Amino acid sequence: MRNIYYLILGIVLTICCTACNKEWEDEQYSYMASFKANVNAQGVTTTYVRFKPGGVVKYDLPVIMSGSTLTGKSHTIHFGLDPDTLERLNIEQYGHREELYFQQLPNKYYSMPESVEMPAGECLTTLPIEFKLDETLDQADKWVLPIQILDDQSYDYQANLRKYYRRAMLRLLPFNDYSGTYDAAQYRIFLKPDVKNPFTISSQRAFVVDDRTIFIYAGTRDIDYLDRKQYKVFIRFPEKGTDSKLLEVWSDNPEIELELDEKKACTFTMNEEMDELKPYLKKIYITLYLYYSFKDYTTVPGTKLEYVVEGSLAMQRNLNTLIPDEDQQIQW
Repeated sequence: MRNIYYLILGIVLTICCTACNKEWEDEQYSYMASFKANVNAQGVTTTYVRFKPGGVVKYDLPVIMSGSTLTGKSHTIHFGLDPDTLERLNIEQYGHREELYFQQLPNKYYSMPESVEMPAGECLTTLPIEFKLDETLDQADKWVLPIQILDDQSYDYQANLRKYYRRAMLRLLPFNDYSGTYDAAQYRIFLKPDVKNPFTISSQRAFVVDDRTIFIYAGTRDIDYLDRKQYKVFIRFPEKGTDSKLLEVWSDNPEIELELDEKKACTFTMNEEMDELKPYLKKIYITLYLYYSFKDYTTVPGTKLEYVVEGSLAMQRNLNTLIPDEDQQIQW
């Protein structure tokens, strides 16, 4: 009888040992293609691209193949535009206020391949997008390039089922040496004749016009005002290598009657230094001093409200000099 027990025990042990395998070496999930494109509160991915007039700037959008193991074969991943999701996003964010909608970037400003290869044994590749920007692309509009990973039964992969993984809403923000978000703690907007109780704003965004020109919005306006295009204030910096600190300031809309004061010139300073604790980190400080007046003719129909704007806008741009790619080097 004892031998029978030993025999049964041996059989059970044999079955158990045979059944055990290294399950961690088997694929635990599905191979799914995804974008690595983190979204902000508006559901878009901020995409910074250096402005180069007449030149091409390459942007590499990361594409990931998910799974617990590396795929043993290559996959051809296909891409296309996704205007339907962009339309839905606009409605969710802004309702029926179409003047605030994100706009799809016109085809002439970019090019990208229809597919890329995910090599065998790899889980990361990039979708190369080439942007060709010029002064005709008005940054008063919110340009977005909506891309999706295409899915089909004939493809040898599956697109990720989650919206923000299979789609990338690239919110294009070209930059030059002077664009960005300026601190406006020392910036004052006076409604004449009251010069004792100024309006204030916390920050002012400067948008690209060309390689040495930016524009801001007059007074308290920002990109979410319906009439913002009528209140652009252009600022041009002098050629590099010159000692001039004077700024050229003007408006393209004569109706706001933008005026400068010869006694209070618009100027700027620009300095840089290396961080004391992080020697690889370069800090660039830009300060603008502005003084101008303008008239608001849209807030109260039939009435022009005169404003005087005076003060400083300051920005600090940090550059990680260890990173070769400029769009990744700047710590936005």
